[in-house]
Amino acid sequence: METISNKFLIKQLKLTVQLLELHNHNPFKIRGYQNAVFQLENAIAPIAGLDAENIQSTLNISKTMAEKLHGVLESGTLDLLEELLAETPEGVLEMLQIKGIGPKKIRLIWQELGIDNTKALSEACRSGRIASLKGFGQKTEQKILDALAFISRNKGRLFYAEAEPIVQSFLDAFRSRFPKIRIEIAGEFRRKMETVGHLVFLAATKPNDQITEFLGNLDTLSHELEHSNPFIWRGAINGSGLNFECRFCPPERFVPEWFIQSSSDAHLFHKHRDSTLYAVAKSGNFQSEAEIYEKNELPFIEPELREGTFEFSEELPELIRFEDLKGSLHNHSTYSDGANTLEEMALYCRDELGLEYLGICDHSQSAFYASGLKPETVLRQHEEIDRLNNKLAPFKILKGIESDILTDGSLDYEEDILKRFDFVVASVHSGLQMDEKKATDRLLRAITNPYTTILGHMTGRILLRREGYPVNHKQIIDACVKHNVVIEINANPHRLDIDWRWVHYALKKGAMLSINPDAHETQGLRDMKYGVYTGRKGGLTKNRNLNSLSLQEIESFFQSKKS
Repeated sequence: METISNKFLIKQLKLTVQLLELHNHNPFKIRGYQNAVFQLENAIAPIAGLDAENIQSTLNISKTMAEKLHGVLESGTLDLLEELLAETPEGVLEMLQIKGIGPKKIRLIWQELGIDNTKALSEACRSGRIASLKGFGQKTEQKILDALAFISRNKGRLFYAEAEPIVQSFLDAFRSRFPKIRIEIAGEFRRKMETVGHLVFLAATKPNDQITEFLGNLDTLSHELEHSNPFIWRGAINGSGLNFECRFCPPERFVPEWFIQSSSDAHLFHKHRDSTLYAVAKSGNFQSEAEIYEKNELPFIEPELREGTFEFSEELPELIRFEDLKGSLHNHSTYSDGANTLEEMALYCRDELGLEYLGICDHSQSAFYASGLKPETVLRQHEEIDRLNNKLAPFKILKGIESDILTDGSLDYEEDILKRFDFVVASVHSGLQMDEKKATDRLLRAITNPYTTILGHMTGRILLRREGYPVNHKQIIDACVKHNVVIEINANPHRLDIDWRWVHYALKKGAMLSINPDAHETQGLRDMKYGVYTGRKGGLTKNRNLNSLSLQEIESFFQSKKS
């Protein structure tokens, strides 16, 4: 059995808490599991390998809970969770995924109205039955309908980062079995879309019985025979519902077919010189994708840009690469809700990623749920940073904070604390239920604060889980440019916020962006690559990305901003 991570345990415990609340269990019992979640989220190191006694002392939890966690580490399952899952209809489990209504309201809907699936829930909302329940009303009813529509739109999709290992595993397996056949990934995955619902592979061969048998024997795939044909094997990835497609073509047709399968329709059918790229690609065999563009009198366009948006309307720059990053800003440590110490984060940046600096941005005091820093803790952290900078020079830790943007748009500390930071990332974490005007006004006030250096995750979205609060993107971006505030590309693969569709507008208006991982552990620092993908899709270059500056340059930038 693989080593069980703290993340796995947290996920299991959170689901257990939801189901305990759903089934109306003892509040004290629920609180015990909630405390275990809190302690695990703030644990510095994995608990795998510890016995129950050491788990108890490490996490400061009860002996009983420590024994339960040790049991999960040993067996991979939590008995109570298995019991609760057996008591819960599958449709009710789906209902628990609806953002904005918790387990208690789901219990009312289930027990009072006998609704145990999302389809019946949608029908009940449309007929007004949900609004009639005590404590609900029309606003809650509409919120449920909006959430159900969001779930429906994203069903069968995965985060790009979740699809990555699936893609690589299949490529490795295919190439190992058929080493002489070229196979590549195409489609929205190759274009680095933020979420993926359809995996398209292209193999340079005619289909044969050996390949068909190979695909049919993979336990990760389910074949959809009725949707397949002699040149396309279609199916789904088991467990996720992700659509799978393996196409076949003669080797001499591989490049043009790969190009077609890797480009959006808007890109393929854009008319240039009385022809389209699709027509050119179909007209003959090519040795490279660059030749296809050249024949249509166009420069080569990177796969990430093939969306039919702005790529034909201007001269394209050299897009940013991961190697262009000189440091990492917006990261968390054990001072708030991070899993690694300041020194561990810094050493990983320096030794594993070859970076020049780390910008530490633990949560501010209002973020009590994330152990936000009180003013006295800020001072203590700055003292430790000074000691570490002496030790780690020329590498440097920059003193930042992720300040909550409060409901009135103000930042989370008084000026005497704010002025001590090298830079401030201002982000919204609470009061997310806002209309566009309220959300935009709240952000605008934060942007005009002279201590705001970077606007963090502009819309607060969590991909596939919740839509961001609505904002007037143009108004926000224009204000950032006016007040010299950097716009964050939050590179956490669950966020990727600002959306790549607004990156190009920001660049056209003269904005500076920053690819920030929002890392809560050392491995999270590598998430900057997803921010690079997002930036590339919007046309970002290294000279318009803040953390592509050298240490000396970024210190000068921060000093200029403060003065």
